[in-house]
Amino acid sequence: MEPKTTIQGELDAFLKREGKTINQFAGISAVNSGTLSSIINGNRPIAMQQLDRITAGMGLPEGAFYEMYIDECIIHSTPDWRRLGPFLHRCAELDKLECIRQVVHNLMDNISYAQALFDTAEEFYRNDKKEAAALLYEGVAESEKYQHSERLALCQYRLFTIAVGDNQDINLQAATQFEYFVERLDEADQLDALHALANIYISLHRWSKVNILAEEMERKASIQYQNQYLVTKQRETRKEPARPICFYILYAYLLRSAVCHERGEYERALHYASLYADSGWVREDTEKVREVKAQFQEWAIANSYLHRLMAGQMDVLTEYAEFIADRENEILPALIKIMQAANRYQFNVDGIIERFQDQLDFKEQRSRIGIINSRVTWDEYTDLLCEVAAYYFNAQRYEAAIHYTLKALEYSAKINGDACVLRCVRLFEECRHLATIEDQKKYKTLIGGAGRMSEKKDSLMPGHY
Repeated sequence: MEPKTTIQGELDAFLKREGKTINQFAGISAVNSGTLSSIINGNRPIAMQQLDRITAGMGLPEGAFYEMYIDECIIHSTPDWRRLGPFLHRCAELDKLECIRQVVHNLMDNISYAQALFDTAEEFYRNDKKEAAALLYEGVAESEKYQHSERLALCQYRLFTIAVGDNQDINLQAATQFEYFVERLDEADQLDALHALANIYISLHRWSKVNILAEEMERKASIQYQNQYLVTKQRETRKEPARPICFYILYAYLLRSAVCHERGEYERALHYASLYADSGWVREDTEKVREVKAQFQEWAIANSYLHRLMAGQMDVLTEYAEFIADRENEILPALIKIMQAANRYQFNVDGIIERFQDQLDFKEQRSRIGIINSRVTWDEYTDLLCEVAAYYFNAQRYEAAIHYTLKALEYSAKINGDACVLRCVRLFEECRHLATIEDQKKYKTLIGGAGRMSEKKDSLMPGHY
């Protein structure tokens, strides 16, 4: 068996091969000659900074010895956090995720490292090194899975936020796995967690779940709001949520209004809209709070138009179009509802489509109190395309219907939006005989990309749009 290669051995071989003395290499690497001698003789462990300087002095790529370093200084010796901490930071900087994974794997059984790993993960998370942070959070969560600790819950919360993206299946899995841990979080974090979960379930159209989360958010936020004005010794050190607490109460009303709207309960939806329009009970008068109140009042006006429109009151359409015209944030969701009402009640909205034609090109929507969840806006965009396609189909304008059907299918396949994919398949199959050869080829390609959807299309029957 060949002797195992070591960093010390590599350095010693380099010096002999290059004909350099330790003193000469000390000048090149900026590592003290006595330190180099001790390292080569195996009498001194290598610090992280020394390792990087030695690597550079040998003319090797950054991190070239990291795998050896793990073997020598972590696996086959007692890990020292003074070396381990800087090593993890350098691995994150160089995107050497496999090295981080190996370190975490070897430390996972020793719970004494949990706090240091968690603190490092938090630092990575704040510095947008999310993949590296996730590996540390996973390790801490695994080591504490039987501890029922707040730290375990916070790890799961961070893993949830890191996992959420454009893939609906992954989002659902992440939300389902995280929900169990919400109650173990700090009270302030619970509100933000419920807010994030609600946004995921909105994008998944799971309205019963949204309603449950809204009720819980309203209950918790109301209690915290009342406690905020109790004189306690703990008040000064209490952790605060990301937004003013009144935001979560108003947002819970908005969510419940949205649930009623989706259920066709438009009078109840208008009732909840009146609740989040009325913020007279809010005691604070800070700039952030004023901003929150103004935003919800604006949403209440917009959504009241929506509730009336979806109840079949076409007389609000012109007024509503004027309202959203100079509010870029509102145009995309408003157009979806306008198209839904047009398809339900056979309204003619050609003028609306012509007026807002530019909005059929996707743009990330923003509000004054932060970026609206990107998962929601992607989902909304595909919904709009589907509704426009259905509108033209109902009007027997099949060329436009096919165009928007294919566009909707393209975006739906990217985000695993199963419901929209199925609807696109129905629409296209209904007017396939009118599609050009080029459109049929594009359709076949898109369905192939959607994968599992292609197996379902033969069983779909034309429906009402």
